[in-house]
Amino acid sequence: MRVIQVPNAQEMNRWAAAHIIQLVQTQPPSVLGFATGSTPEGIYRELVADHRQNGTSYKEVVTFNLDEYVGLKRDHPNSYHTYMQTRLFDHLDCVSHRTHIPAGDATDLAAECHRYEQQISRYGGIDLQLLGIGRNGHIGFNEPGTSFDSRTHVVKLTESTRNANAHFFQRKEEIPTHAITMGIASILSSRQILLLAAGHTKAEAIARLIEGPVDADFPASALKQHSDVTVLADESACQHLAKKGKIFDVG
Repeated sequence: MRVIQVPNAQEMNRWAAAHIIQLVQTQPPSVLGFATGSTPEGIYRELVADHRQNGTSYKEVVTFNLDEYVGLKRDHPNSYHTYMQTRLFDHLDCVSHRTHIPAGDATDLAAECHRYEQQISRYGGIDLQLLGIGRNGHIGFNEPGTSFDSRTHVVKLTESTRNANAHFFQRKEEIPTHAITMGIASILSSRQILLLAAGHTKAEAIARLIEGPVDADFPASALKQHSDVTVLADESACQHLAKKGKIFDVG
């Protein structure tokens, strides 16, 4: 695991976007794993700006998103389908049948989870997976205690995770209680993983990830079992680390 510390969230966004752009330009049929929430929004703005200014094409790119809320239709304003369309896909030259997000309104959720795993396999797996990290260490919607062997599955969201996403909804009762998420084993099957963290609220989680043990009670610690993980974090998110340095390797 490599840790790269940058001064602020803006530099984090630029670094991550440049990494994605380089992959897309050198390996056009890339398979990218995308995340949602507040953390990657700046990265998506950078990708859109580059596409408009430099013409980087995404016609051959395949994308898979980490998760989707259960019960929300694709066109619901708070669905991750809508999130990705409005923040990224509508502004690039993506081909719609190459963008994949779990169907949270599927009538058979177990079958949808199985279908999603099959789609990822069909395209040969994910080349680069973006991740955020929750305060309790969740990655995707894999909450503490999730098996490291888990594949795409339905999960009940903890109150802390629902509260963290409350600002996207008008009322708390509108926040879904369940989600479909790639499992930890699904994430670890990606060839590269880039985990992003910005701000002091992520500092304890980053310290535990970098300096703590591998523990199912802290799902992100599973990333220590992967051979190509980069943690990209700003100074605020790194403030509790005992080991200091702009770039260093762990384990």
